[in-house]
Amino acid sequence: MFRAASSAGVILLGSMVAAHAGGDPALGKKVFNRCIACHEAATDRDKVGPHLMGVVGRTAGSAESFLGHYSEAMKSAGAAGLIWDEANLAEYLKAPKLKVPGNKMAFAGLSNDDDIANVIAYLKADPKP
Repeated sequence: MFRAASSAGVILLGSMVAAHAGGDPALGKKVFNRCIACHEAATDRDKVGPHLMGVVGRTAGSAESFLGHYSEAMKSAGAAGLIWDEANLAEYLKAPKLKVPGNKMAFAGLSNDDDIANVIAYLKADPKP
């Protein structure tokens, strides 16, 4: 009986870790409210910053509608091969000025890893919650 309970606990813990790693798009939408003044994620409308619709998998500094507005640092990062995959987005969302020194984004970053995972899940979600 102990073995069955232990196995169930390991399975439950494993599913909780997997859920955390993937993030929650609905929670990410709430966190994204901090970004909404400058970025749109549900449409391709640019604001002060570029739209983030389809950003996961996109080359940094490459949204067609925002090409004339990117910082040289962001354009250079993209030209050097920076792709907004989950790992790069996580680093950037944690410390934008460290990931791409010289970029124009004024936001200091998100300190909570759960918030970062949730925002990335929200950005990946299609349709958005």
